[in-house]
Amino acid sequence: METPRRLPEIVRSVGEGASGETRSVLRSMNDAEVANVLEATPPKVRGILWGLLEPGRVGGVLNSLDDEVRGDLAEAMDARDLAAAAGELDTDDLADILQQLPDTLMQQVLESMSAAHRGRVEVVLSYPDDTAGGMMNTDTVAVRPRHSIEVVMRYLRRRRTLPDATDQLFVVDSADAYLGVLPVARLLTADPKVTVREVMDAEVEAVPVDLSDDRVARLFAERDLVSAPVVTADGRLAGRITIDDVVDVIIEDADETLLAQAGLETDEETFTPVLRSARRRATWLGVNLITAFLAAAVINVFEETIAEVVALAVLMPIVASMGGIAGTQTLTLVIRGMALGQIAPANLGWFLNRELLIAALNGLLWAALVATAAALAFQDATLGGVIALAMVINILVAAIAGSLLPSLLAMLDVDPAIAGGVVLTTITDVAGFFTFLGLATLVYG
Repeated sequence: METPRRLPEIVRSVGEGASGETRSVLRSMNDAEVANVLEATPPKVRGILWGLLEPGRVGGVLNSLDDEVRGDLAEAMDARDLAAAAGELDTDDLADILQQLPDTLMQQVLESMSAAHRGRVEVVLSYPDDTAGGMMNTDTVAVRPRHSIEVVMRYLRRRRTLPDATDQLFVVDSADAYLGVLPVARLLTADPKVTVREVMDAEVEAVPVDLSDDRVARLFAERDLVSAPVVTADGRLAGRITIDDVVDVIIEDADETLLAQAGLETDEETFTPVLRSARRRATWLGVNLITAFLAAAVINVFEETIAEVVALAVLMPIVASMGGIAGTQTLTLVIRGMALGQIAPANLGWFLNRELLIAALNGLLWAALVATAAALAFQDATLGGVIALAMVINILVAAIAGSLLPSLLAMLDVDPAIAGGVVLTTITDVAGFFTFLGLATLVYG
């Protein structure tokens, strides 16, 4: 990657006001590298670099940027300049950028385009961005089944260029109804005299326009696709999805899962303005504070027991921590299984039984070790037995919570990747403290 190597040079030249040197460095980098540099600099420096970029590269760099950075830069551009940059982008990429703009600016950009280009973009904008319709590119090459291979080849030569990642042509009838595909490899090797109908593949299923983007990604993975046709509800060819669009979805999903575990939003970038970032994080910090108060309230109930047996205060975090780790392991597996379509209500019972057995084995193993250590350290075999039993119970509770929470949260329309960790931690902390201190109260009371 060029970013770590070139970033100090760019920062130095900007600080010295050497715009010519900075412009030269940016010119030597490709669009993705320039985008990485922009994302790696604070907003003030980013604005200077953006102003030094050559106009012909604006579209390509915009397309490579993180959503939040791209939205901020695009919003600051003049509508005519943004429309000019739009000519460098595929329809689906342009639609992604426009969806981040205020409605008035988006309308101005659309009005600055040619009627044909605007029509293609508006088709993509009419679908949610997390569906096949929102992902697709309307730039397709379609042929009729009655035409000969020779006619198709003459048609392609007149076009001079083909859309990127074109591995197959789409076969449609006179009403644009999808019939099948004509692989380019088969086109190049077929007898020029035969018709498209004779060599086409009618078994290739099209992607419904309303299919979710994660299911589209799974479809590409299962079938090893490079491109796929997208059809409307009445079977007409609407566009195509290519592998680069699917890679974007996979990366976005991975980012979302990673950031959600820390209570961060997916559009949080490295140098998001302080106030905006603080406002976003405050919500989950507040939720976490409430859960901490719940755990504290449980501890407060057993204040007298803790005062009598001070060792309990030392050992409490061990019980809660072990349950939290065990639950997180199960929760992560369930969320991953749901994302891959491997876990559903039909087999959740099997998974739960499996996790309970694993929890029991690990619980007994580590409970025995901790019990021995506690008994030796505090010269109290009873205390060792209490913590051992509490650990086993809490790890079993964690396995049950980690297995069932994602499905329950999904039923409530709450993203398990975002809320699962917070809720699970609350359950394991409260259950761990209550079990350990409750058992100690019974034994020492």
